[in-house]
Amino acid sequence: MLGYPSGLDLSSSALRFLTARLREHRRALGTRWRRLSAGRQALLALAHLRNGHPYAQLAAGFGIGTTTAYRYITEAVDLLACLAPTLAEAARAASMKAFVLLDGTLLPMDRIAADRPSYSGKHKKHGMNVQVIADPFGRLLWASPALPGAVHDVRAAREHGIVDALADAGANCLADKGYQGAGGTVRVPYRGRWETLSTGQQAVNRSHARIRALVEQAIATLKSWRLLRKLRCSTTRITSLVQAVLTLHLASSDRG
Repeated sequence: MLGYPSGLDLSSSALRFLTARLREHRRALGTRWRRLSAGRQALLALAHLRNGHPYAQLAAGFGIGTTTAYRYITEAVDLLACLAPTLAEAARAASMKAFVLLDGTLLPMDRIAADRPSYSGKHKKHGMNVQVIADPFGRLLWASPALPGAVHDVRAAREHGIVDALADAGANCLADKGYQGAGGTVRVPYRGRWETLSTGQQAVNRSHARIRALVEQAIATLKSWRLLRKLRCSTTRITSLVQAVLTLHLASSDRG
């Protein structure tokens, strides 16, 4: 297979952050020598997450075997996933905001038609449901573990404990109609046909929709990592991938 030079539309701070974590990890393990330096391993993992390139293609570009590429990437992803903020930490951060935004997104994946648990009737495709919390400016604060696409947003929020965590932290939350009945501090639009709502209710719904739309920026941030746009891995790996991306995004944001 031929190799070729390429580029990543990422800040160098992401590379420095992951390189430092890998060096610490290698020192803890007592690793003496590897085919790739910590910096090259970090670049390999970032290329996989950001561009979604397959292992064989990356292995050829980095001059290593496909199995080695898989092992190096998995190690880096698992290391990053362990550093992702917990829901409790996200709820504490949310309590310091005027409010937060909650929404769910579907991460599409390859599955056969018979694989019903991962099929989303709302999106008409197979995928995994991930809940996203954003600040009032649409900046990504937290992303949940992945659930099968057939799980509705309000059920996913309850299973993850998002509603209770935000309520316990006293954090106000805006969400769409998919979270009707969630309770706690989650606020949703008024129900009913537009023409049956009062003028005041219509004004509230318009304002709610305008503010809540900013959560799409957080979802776009998550999906700017191209690997998450079309998942081809085992469903057991998806949560780790999402958490790894979250860690990298927050680390890069903290470093400006």
